[in-house]
Amino acid sequence: GVAVMQVANATIELLLSKVVTLGNVQVRVDGFAAMGFPNCGGAIDRTHIPILGPDHQGSQYINCKGYFSMVLQALVDHKGRFTNINVGWPGKVQDARVFRNSGLFRWLQEGIYFPDQKITVGDVEMPIVILGDPAYPLMPWLMKPYTGALDSSKELFNHRLSKCRMVVECAFGHLKGRW
Repeated sequence: GVAVMQVANATIELLLSKVVTLGNVQVRVDGFAAMGFPNCGGAIDRTHIPILGPDHQGSQYINCKGYFSMVLQALVDHKGRFTNINVGWPGKVQDARVFRNSGLFRWLQEGIYFPDQKITVGDVEMPIVILGDPAYPLMPWLMKPYTGALDSSKELFNHRLSKCRMVVECAFGHLKGRW
């Protein structure tokens, strides 16, 4: 147990910042623009990583589907590469709480995660945004799909957002396929 924790801590300290990195923001923005969404810096989602039930506070780790898990929240680029991760919350914790308590949320809220690069859409100045599913809160820097009755322009917006968000779902599929 102790050796596993030492390896895990060393991995986080020495390797994480080299492997999971923001990279070139303009390349990402251009990549998402080519997929149909302008001024986008990433797609966010979360998934449950199955774990063996811990002896201590085990019920906290039972998720809504009834198995023991930890939550992995990830932001990926246009190619599905991880650029920010947050892992370790018990499976029972709601996704919105995980997000609001993450460093990523704070950095985006403070406007320090991405360069201050705005575009004008209609008569609105739009910063670099990330794309989430309906469970995420709508923020000036986080776009999510429209719900309810949709006209053709909202349908088109949802289609483009969904196409760009597929990269994060594929990234989780690849990650889980490795083990």
